[in-house]
Amino acid sequence: MSYAMWILLTASLVGLSCGIVGALLILRRMAMMADAISHSVLLGIVVAYLITRELSGIHMLIGAVIAGLLTAVLVQWFHSRGVQKDASIGVVFTTMFAIGVVLIATKVGNAHLDTKHALMGEITFIPWEKVQVPWLGEIPQATLTLSAVLLLVVFIILIFYKEWKITSFDPALAASLGIPVVLMHYIFMSMVSLTTVAAFDAVGAIMVVAMLITPAASAYLWTDRLSIMMMLSALFGVVSAIMGYYIAVWLDTSISGSMAFATGLVFLLSFLFSPKHGLASRLHYRSAAADS
Repeated sequence: MSYAMWILLTASLVGLSCGIVGALLILRRMAMMADAISHSVLLGIVVAYLITRELSGIHMLIGAVIAGLLTAVLVQWFHSRGVQKDASIGVVFTTMFAIGVVLIATKVGNAHLDTKHALMGEITFIPWEKVQVPWLGEIPQATLTLSAVLLLVVFIILIFYKEWKITSFDPALAASLGIPVVLMHYIFMSMVSLTTVAAFDAVGAIMVVAMLITPAASAYLWTDRLSIMMMLSALFGVVSAIMGYYIAVWLDTSISGSMAFATGLVFLLSFLFSPKHGLASRLHYRSAAADS
């Protein structure tokens, strides 16, 4: 497979996994948690490096997931004690991200782990860091990791699909039916953290946030069915990845930044032309109503 195709495949895997998870984030009105976790995982990565002094390995994934879960727990803890949800999110993630940045600047900073890399990622390096896989040959490590995470996310979504649907739309009903709402919440936060961490090294925090929120927000304008929304969100994530890559090649600019920009273009088109909630459709209905 060519160099460009590995980049496109890796970015598409990010779009697929983030798009599926992002649909539930949007329905649960937790979009800003994506921003919080995508930044706070930096602290987990830095702490894992300080303990092991190695920049790759399962310890980095574990550290980042723990940081993501800690973010969710702290946000919930502050909110339960009277702090508004959005304020809790803002305080927790900015504090944890700032601690991570300070640690990088004072103890860790090097060419492979710095603040710019954390924010923007470096997807152009993905095809060079390969591992040997039986029957598949050499494939980029990030592509393998993202493939495994995507399969895990799809598996968890499928086996708990009914629970996700009920807890997302009506948590009170879910609790009355005996569904462990709190447990489902933290399973979901683990899934968000895992997805974020898998994409973080390849594409950086900015694209992770864009891919978690914007394709799902676009899909929400097209359908009222959860299953269709998830599929559309995943599709929009892949389309944004491919479109963003070619925009970056055309303008000779950041690939991750262009992919994040492409998610905005997809949302704009959805906002204008979706059949039910699109601006053009609403104007048409108003014009038809006025004529009648």
